Amino acid sequence: MNKLVNMCEMLKKAHDGHYAVGQFNINNLEWVSAILDECQELKAPVILGVSEGAMKYMGGCDTIVGMVNGYIKDNGITVPVCLHVDHGSSFEVCKKAIDAGFSSVMIDASHHPLEENIALTKQVVDYAHAHGVSVEAELGHVGGQEDNVVSQGVLYADPNECLKMITEAKLDALAPALGSVHGPYHGEPKLGFKEMAEINELCKTPLVLHGGSGIPDFQLKMAIDRGTCKINVNTECQQAFARVVREFCKATENDPEIYTNPKFYDPRKIVGPAKQGIKDVVKAKCTVFGCVGKGE
Repeated sequence: MNKLVNMCEMLKKAHDGHYAVGQFNINNLEWVSAILDECQELKAPVILGVSEGAMKYMGGCDTIVGMVNGYIKDNGITVPVCLHVDHGSSFEVCKKAIDAGFSSVMIDASHHPLEENIALTKQVVDYAHAHGVSVEAELGHVGGQEDNVVSQGVLYADPNECLKMITEAKLDALAPALGSVHGPYHGEPKLGFKEMAEINELCKTPLVLHGGSGIPDFQLKMAIDRGTCKINVNTECQQAFARVVREFCKATENDPEIYTNPKFYDPRKIVGPAKQGIKDVVKAKCTVFGCVGKGE
């Protein structure tokens, strides 16, 4: 059976090879199957992100680990798969996920002053590393809103503070706030590429770009050239899934054999086709990230 892996080796390879690995957030079995099937087809390593809201929605950490491990085993998934907590809000949340079998966690203490952020992050790192689990943290504030993560503005991360945090907390990956936002963008994103390059050169640690949905491909490639080797995508997958469901309902609303037929109630026939929307996003992003074929 292919086992879940942490992010360390896959991100080191990505950093050295100048490509990025995609984190695609999951919300249920449809998300898991669509993402893993497509990445297996592409031979691309993948990170499955789970927000705290999604944890609750899917029934808890043990349920999620069992579902992902079961799908990997039953469907012969051989590409590297990392199961990662997205924006963990506390040590307790991260510990619970680690104890359940998550292979990676993000502790987001970016709303605290630097020293408090480092102290909480180091607490998580000490526990996670003792269990073979990788840790990501955030510095500065990524704007926008996604799930329970809200920020009203963007505070660009300071390169020297990034180095201090990585060094003192012994981080595996850092998400410095550099102009990306959670959720849809209003206008073209304006990322801090100069600061990104400075942080990459100074810290020599895998950088993470949150809010990867909606960023133009040329900007994603610019970010990868500047040390970003993990890019998070959630909103575009959700939008694609919802779009296919709406199209299905619209196409069948006047079909008495389907829409108005009281015997047509199988959810698999309604939400199943929407998996293709997710797969299309995953394929497009992995192609831009340059990770296709890197999971062989």
